[in-house]
Amino acid sequence: MADDKKTSDLPERITVLAREFTPAAMEFHRRNMSEKGYRMEGQIVQRRFQMIEGLGAPKDLFDGELFYAATFVRKGEEK
Repeated sequence: MADDKKTSDLPERITVLAREFTPAAMEFHRRNMSEKGYRMEGQIVQRRFQMIEGLGAPKDLFDGELFYAATFVRKGEEK
């Protein structure tokens, strides 16, 4: 039991990115996220990611490439 992480030590949300839909969709099962106390949040859709630093304009991450994003949220964290 000493090697097991407490639920409170796990991040509230984890987002994985993939270039293709199937790997993003399978990640929930591959990592046994349900057993770790997570559920999938929303749909797996392609997105462009940008970063804003200070008050400047947002800049594309990953050269503007679209990625499928799957977000897992710890069960019971919706408040």
